[in-house]
Amino acid sequence: MKGGGGVGGEVTAGPPPPLEWKFSQVFGERTTGEEVQEVDIISAIEFDRTGDHLATGDRGGRVVLFERTDTKEHGGSRRELERVDYPVGRHPEFRYKTEFQSHEPEFDYLKSLEIEEKINKIRWCQTANGALFLLSTNDKTIKYWKVQEKKVKKISEMNIDPSKAAGNGSVASSSLCSSPKQCLANGGYGDKAYSLSNDLSFPPEGIPSLRLPVVTSNETSLLARCRRMYAHAHDYHINSISNNSDGETFISADDLRINLWNLEISNQSFNIVNVKPTNMEDLTEVITSAEFHPTHCNTLAYSSSKGSVRLIDLRQSALCDSHSKLFEEQEAPGSRSFFTEIIASISDIKFAKDGRYILSRDYMTLKLWDINMDSGPVSTFQVHEYLRPKLCDLYENDSIFDKFECCLSGDGVRVATGSYSNLFRVFGCAAGSTEATTLEASKNPMRRQVQTPSRPSRSLSSSITRVVRRGADSASVDANGYSFDFTTKLLHLVWHPTENSIACAAANSLYMYYA
Repeated sequence: MKGGGGVGGEVTAGPPPPLEWKFSQVFGERTTGEEVQEVDIISAIEFDRTGDHLATGDRGGRVVLFERTDTKEHGGSRRELERVDYPVGRHPEFRYKTEFQSHEPEFDYLKSLEIEEKINKIRWCQTANGALFLLSTNDKTIKYWKVQEKKVKKISEMNIDPSKAAGNGSVASSSLCSSPKQCLANGGYGDKAYSLSNDLSFPPEGIPSLRLPVVTSNETSLLARCRRMYAHAHDYHINSISNNSDGETFISADDLRINLWNLEISNQSFNIVNVKPTNMEDLTEVITSAEFHPTHCNTLAYSSSKGSVRLIDLRQSALCDSHSKLFEEQEAPGSRSFFTEIIASISDIKFAKDGRYILSRDYMTLKLWDINMDSGPVSTFQVHEYLRPKLCDLYENDSIFDKFECCLSGDGVRVATGSYSNLFRVFGCAAGSTEATTLEASKNPMRRQVQTPSRPSRSLSSSITRVVRRGADSASVDANGYSFDFTTKLLHLVWHPTENSIACAAANSLYMYYA
């Protein structure tokens, strides 16, 4: 993080100015007083590699796809528009594309266990022949989906519009026989032998030609088809899936194991990480999240409930029980409490686009790690420091176990994560940046904005700590002086891969913002 650059390593004169976020779109907006159905709550969200498609999964097992429309209207991708010097002033706009039922509720008869249909994770795969491919998983089963446009074949009707009978023989809209009762077995007609229908009759000179039925396929419809199912490989709930950069394999992780799959083979997987002790009473930590390196197909990282991130190299051994690097922060002496291990548990990790940095989210903070420096995080962003006096209450209502996701911008100079009261926070991670923006998932995202200090501070982490701790002494207000609501939590959000655009899920609503 030295040299004035961001995570991507770009050298700049100074930290970029804070972004001004604006509301873009909302899908599934609730009306005042509307009760949210449990099955409609969004549980997963993911952009594809290009940022032109967005997928969401919900607790009802459905996957909904959205596609970008603003680039299509201008006739090309952003890169093509830049090449022809086209002014790109519009923000990303998406529209509903299609939806399909990915998972159904199941029952494991051997364990007498109900398996929820809730979608835990969605990951996009490489596109081919104009079709979209994605992986979706619930607690036990991963599915590989192909979404493709299919032409709808229709049989055009065979009689001719009399007004155009002498013309090019265009297809008429009325049927040859208005009622099956009028048609005789030999092809003749009953009472009205001269009539095709009540409002259509033979011209006196007859019809010059008769067109036979032809199959037309002018309309298209989107068809989602499950290509493969990867099942019966996890004893515990799947918390992560991640595609490999080789385009052929992916991993799935549960509490104790990480399995490696080939996309083409659904009945076999390789166990590459197993933290299960011989005696389960000796279990001290579990796997909470796992992700492949974005460019190195042999490298992956996984996080644990003890607050550590391990980097493993698949070339070292078939079973990667030993890590190549361990990233963890030593706790301050005398700071240990009953809640220390609970709030240290990492809920999500993400690699930066270039693979140099790893972002991790625990209950209280966001931490940014340099994979070349395992002595400690290069930046720590305080997210929930104001909740520290409320940990007992959070433990009582189980909120302390909420799993918030995190994301990085495509250029690597900003990070974001969710919070309570449908708030999410954006931090600048370039050297010297004091950006710490609090936004609300609503049509007015800047309503709860925290002003960053006007005077420069000596370090990024201390600056953000000071900003977010405002109001921490009051038990009923959040970092911004607003009352917080533990029932409305923003767990899922994702950053557009190439632009400053964020999509986030608040209950059953999908909000999109741009800067």
